[in-house]
Amino acid sequence: MTDKPSGDSPLRSFLDFSLGEDPEGSAVAILDVDERDLNPHGVVHGGVVFTLVDTAMGQATMDVTEDGMCCATIELSVRYLRPITGGRLVATASVLKAGRRVRHLEGTVIVEGDGRPVAVVQESFAVMEA
Repeated sequence: MTDKPSGDSPLRSFLDFSLGEDPEGSAVAILDVDERDLNPHGVVHGGVVFTLVDTAMGQATMDVTEDGMCCATIELSVRYLRPITGGRLVATASVLKAGRRVRHLEGTVIVEGDGRPVAVVQESFAVMEA
């Protein structure tokens, strides 16, 4: 399968999150929350959580995708379970089914040290020639 991309993308650099080590077919994205991630109410913006977990899921998808192919999100459902006011966010993603043209994944976002999910996610990716 393909190697996961190395180096930072402009979005990862802007949001200042990183990708962790993970087994094949799964991925981890990590973000240390700071004030730029917060909405006017002092809570992490839902779009930050969405972007973090979508990136982890894209990495997991590419881990089980052949060379010369790419992927694009076709559906993503996030259920936000509790507000986040700070800490280190850890988004984990794993492939449930790697079909020929569609990959299905599930993911969870936690605040490190707490362990309780702050968001649960289901996502599907289309796989196509790059």
